[in-house]
Amino acid sequence: MKAISKISSLLILVLSASTLVAQHHRHDAEGGDPNAINAKLGTVHMPVSCQASVQAPFERGVALLHSFWFEEAKKQFQAVTTADPQCAMAHWGIAMTEWRPLWDGMPENRRLAGIAEIDKATALHARTDRERRYIAALSDYLHSDPAQNDKATRAYADAIGALHAAYPDDVEATAFYGLALVASNEPRKALDVLEPGFKAHPDHPGFAHYIIHAADSPQYAEEGLPAAEKYAAIAPDSAHALHMPGHLFARRGMWQEDVDSNLASVRASEYAEEHNLGGVGHQLHADEFLLYAYLQQGKDADARQVLDRLEPLVVHLRSLPGIQDDGMALFITYFQVEMPGIYYMELHEWKSVLAIQEPAGSILAARYYRFWEQAIAAGRLRDAAAADKAAAGAQALYDQMASDNSPIAAEREAAEGTIKAWQSFAHKNDEEALRLISAAADSQDRVGQAEVDIPAREMYADMLLTDNRPAEALVQYRTALKLSPNRFNALYNAGRAAEEAGKPEEARTYFQQLMKTTDRGEHSERSEVIYARNFLLKASSGAM
Repeated sequence: MKAISKISSLLILVLSASTLVAQHHRHDAEGGDPNAINAKLGTVHMPVSCQASVQAPFERGVALLHSFWFEEAKKQFQAVTTADPQCAMAHWGIAMTEWRPLWDGMPENRRLAGIAEIDKATALHARTDRERRYIAALSDYLHSDPAQNDKATRAYADAIGALHAAYPDDVEATAFYGLALVASNEPRKALDVLEPGFKAHPDHPGFAHYIIHAADSPQYAEEGLPAAEKYAAIAPDSAHALHMPGHLFARRGMWQEDVDSNLASVRASEYAEEHNLGGVGHQLHADEFLLYAYLQQGKDADARQVLDRLEPLVVHLRSLPGIQDDGMALFITYFQVEMPGIYYMELHEWKSVLAIQEPAGSILAARYYRFWEQAIAAGRLRDAAAADKAAAGAQALYDQMASDNSPIAAEREAAEGTIKAWQSFAHKNDEEALRLISAAADSQDRVGQAEVDIPAREMYADMLLTDNRPAEALVQYRTALKLSPNRFNALYNAGRAAEEAGKPEEARTYFQQLMKTTDRGEHSERSEVIYARNFLLKASSGAM
C-alpha cells in the first residue's frame, strides 16, 4: 500500500433496516453523504433469492466480511434479517462473521452463536441449490467436533471447492474457496485459485486480501506484492485493508511502505471509534507493525512512542462498550508481552526483556511468547537460571498450543527449538545450542516465520558470530537476508561478519544497505549506525 495522507472516503455508518431497504448503491461508488451506503469497500456481486430491496445491503455485508470487518458485517446482515425475515442467506452471513480462521479459529461462544444462525438459515430452506450449498458447507463445519478443527476446515474447503466447481461464474464462491484454502494451510493452492480471480476482478476486496494472507511467508511474499499494492485502494475505508499490505511490505523489508500502511490503518481505527463503529482494536495490530518497522529503520524514538502508548491504549480499549466482541480484543495480552519484547530484543536490551511481566488474564499465546522471548534474552546473557525458568515455563504450556492460533503456534517446532537452543547457550553448551538453532532455522525456513519476528536463521548467525566464527556466520546471514530482507540486526552483523572474515567489499555492501535502510542514519543514534558510517568513510578514503 502506498502512503496515504488521509482517508479519502468515509467509513460506513451502519444503517437502520428502513434505510437499508431504501438505499440501492453500487459498492464501489465514491464520495457523497457519509450516511449513505456508498463507502469505499470494493466491488462485490453476490445475488441471493431474497427481497430485491435487501440485495445491496447484503452485498455490503459480504464486502465487509471480505475485509474481516466482522463487527460491522454482522450489523448489516442483522438489518437484512429485519427487512426480510425469510432471507436465509442473511443468517448465513451472520454465522460467517463468527468464523475467523486466520485470527482465532472458532472459540466455543462464537461457535454456538454461529450454530444458532446457520440453523436458522437451514430451516428457512433457501430457494436455490447454490445458496443451500453455502449454508450446508458452513453448517457442517460449525456442527463438527471442535477437537477436530483442522479436519473440519479441510472438509469445509472441499465443500466450498465443490460449490466453486458447480458454479464457476460465482465470483464470491471463488473468493471464499481461496480463503478456505488459506485457512487449510494450502497457500500454493490458494494462490492458484485467487490470482486468476484477482486478475479478472481487480476491484474485489476478497481476492486482494486473501492473496496477501496466502503469500504471507518469505516463499510467496514477492508473488503477493501486486495484491498488496492494490488492496488499500480497493477498500480504503477498512482499517484492516489499510493494514494488510504491511504484511508483505514487512516480508520484503519495504519498511517505509509498511509504516505508511499502518499509519493509515491507525487513523482509520481512530475514525471508527469516533463514529461508534466496531473493530477499533485493529489499532493494536497496526501499532505492532509500526513498532517493528520503525526499529528496522533505526527510528528508535518513533518506536518508543508506539510502545509508550500501548498500555494507555489497552486501558482505553477495555473501557469501550462491547469491546469483548472486537476481533482483536482477544489478543490484547499478547500485544502486551510481544511489543515490549520486540522493542527490547531489537535494541539488545536483554535485561529489560527478562523484566517483562505477565499481564493479568493472559491468554495462552501471551504466556508462551513471554517465555520464548525471555529464553532468548537469558541465552544472550548466559544466564542459565533464567533460561531454565523460561524453558520450563514454555514446556509446561507447549502441549496446550496445538489448537492455539498465535504466530508462535504456527511454527511450534521452530519456537521450541529456539527456546532449547538459547537454554543450551546460556549453559555454555555452544555446540548443542548451534545444532538446535540450526534445526529450528531449517524448520522455520520450511513453514515460514511469524509476521513480526526475530528469525531463527538470523539468531543462528548471531550465535556463530558470538562464538567468533565469522565466516560461518556470514553464510547464515546471507540466507537470513534473502528470507527477511533489510532487517537492521542482520545487515549490521552481516557487515561485521564479512569484515572479520576478511571480505571488506562484502562488508561494505551490507553497511551501505544499512545506511540506506536507516535513511543514512539521520534518525538513529545507535552505535551500529555510527560504526557502519565510519567503516564506509574509511573505505571511501582508501584507508582500509
